[in-house]
Amino acid sequence: MARGKVQMKRIENPVHRQVTFCKRRAGLLKKAKELSILCDADIGVFIFSNHGKLYELATNGTMQGLIEKYLKSTRGAQAEPVMQTQPLDVKDEINMLKQEIEILQKGLRYMFGGGTGTMTLDELLVLEKHLELWIYNIRSTKMDIMFQEINLLRNKEGILTAANKYLQDKMEENNGIANFGPVTTNNIECPFAIPNEIFQF
Repeated sequence: MARGKVQMKRIENPVHRQVTFCKRRAGLLKKAKELSILCDADIGVFIFSNHGKLYELATNGTMQGLIEKYLKSTRGAQAEPVMQTQPLDVKDEINMLKQEIEILQKGLRYMFGGGTGTMTLDELLVLEKHLELWIYNIRSTKMDIMFQEINLLRNKEGILTAANKYLQDKMEENNGIANFGPVTTNNIECPFAIPNEIFQF
């Protein structure tokens, strides 16, 4: 049955609204990631929930790097000189990436108990952002594997059902051949039985 057309208006039921938000947010992030992989595009997505929680996705590099790239692009559209500042921007981006790698390595050591000291709030926020992205990727991969296993089990179920029906038909056919009546000769029944009087003394 075809699905009805979704009305583009605010969902009043808070439970339905939250479920729709989670599903469509996951679908949007998945499509953005697929577009980035298929077309080698740099994509950045910001999503704020109605409670003010931020969800973001930067497919290549970091969100800060994409924002700086966007700002440079808009400055170029306004015919402002960017050639003089480009080497500094590249250097700053390299330093920022190094710093982010160090934070991730420190976070991994901290989570597995091999780190010393504590992490700052900014470091924890960066680590949280990457963990959310990793969890999203893990869940997406897990769902794909589960769907594949479900389809495989359905195929096996169909094969076993067909084999079971074939065996039942064969058993019924064999039972029909084996269930024959007593042997008769000239309309006189001759059952395979020996009278008890023979064994009386």
